[in-house]
Amino acid sequence: MQTYVLSLVDQPEGVFSLIDASTGERIIPIFEEQDDAERYAIQLLELRNGPSLQIIEIEKELIVAACEEKEHGYAIITVDDFIIPPT
Repeated sequence: MQTYVLSLVDQPEGVFSLIDASTGERIIPIFEEQDDAERYAIQLLELRNGPSLQIIEIEKELIVAACEEKEHGYAIITVDDFIIPPT
C-alpha cells in the first residue's frame, strides 16, 4: 500500500516529524491519502511561515519499518482522520 510522508524540498531523506511535548518522542505522520498530506503541508507553511515541504510517496511497510528501526513513533493518518498542525 502506498502512503505519503512530508520532507523538506530536495531533501527526501529527512522525513518531517513532530515532537510529543509530554514524552519527547518523535512522531512521523504517515498519510494514506495524498490530498491529506498536501493539505497538512500547506497548513504547516501558513501557520509557521516555514520552509516548503514536498510529498514523498512510499510503501507503507518501508516507512513503518524505518520508523521502528530508528525507534521513532508514527501515526497512520487515514481518510477518516483530521489533523491540524500544532501551534
